[in-house]
Amino acid sequence: MSYRLYTDLAEWWPYVSQRTSFAAEASVHLRLIDDARGHRAETILELGCGGGLLAKEFDADRTVVLTDLSPQMLEQSRQVNPSREHILGDMRSMRIDRKFDAVLLHDSVMYLTSPEDLAATFATAAAHLDEGGVLLVLPDVVKETFEEGSVSGGSFGTPGAQLLEWHWDPDPNDHTYRVDMCFMLRHENGRMEVIHEHHEMGLFDRTTICRLLRDAGFNLVQGTVWEAVDVAEFFTAIKKTS
Repeated sequence: MSYRLYTDLAEWWPYVSQRTSFAAEASVHLRLIDDARGHRAETILELGCGGGLLAKEFDADRTVVLTDLSPQMLEQSRQVNPSREHILGDMRSMRIDRKFDAVLLHDSVMYLTSPEDLAATFATAAAHLDEGGVLLVLPDVVKETFEEGSVSGGSFGTPGAQLLEWHWDPDPNDHTYRVDMCFMLRHENGRMEVIHEHHEMGLFDRTTICRLLRDAGFNLVQGTVWEAVDVAEFFTAIKKTS
């Protein structure tokens, strides 16, 4: 499914996604990767980088390769990460002839809506890691913690954009939930535009995620899932040695 937020509305991404927490999030993610690896990860592959605002906060001296399925979102990322390599590709099937110290799968994991998609993406991560490499998976929510609710944010000014998201689950027995998004866009000439679209998100329990990681050739770091400041859920896995 093609979502307007990542296609014809992608130019609004900097306005919709404005928040002050990216630097703190990036710091936590790098610490988790480095701690799991036992030393500094010098090369990182991000699957589903979106607009690149998280990667923008990564240390400049780390080699970070950014990938996404949307050409429009890659263009947004290039604007804030001009010195980093960008690759167009589907994280479920892409293969590039390179290995990395770490693979990051951030909130793009939420668009994997079946166990098969999740397994395929974990296989992609394994294919791009050296033995002992780290995969860090950061879902927004897991089945055990999902609650219906709403979030909002954005930017003021002209142009500016506000986004309201309503998260709800029409069928608690499947692997998905629904996010209805309402965009209020103020154009440079002051014209207001209101757009609605809904996104289907993946929703898996922790046991399923851990099982699929092991099936893909990973060992989970003990204590992987815990509550922490700035990170609600994360799974850290090490690629098995032969």
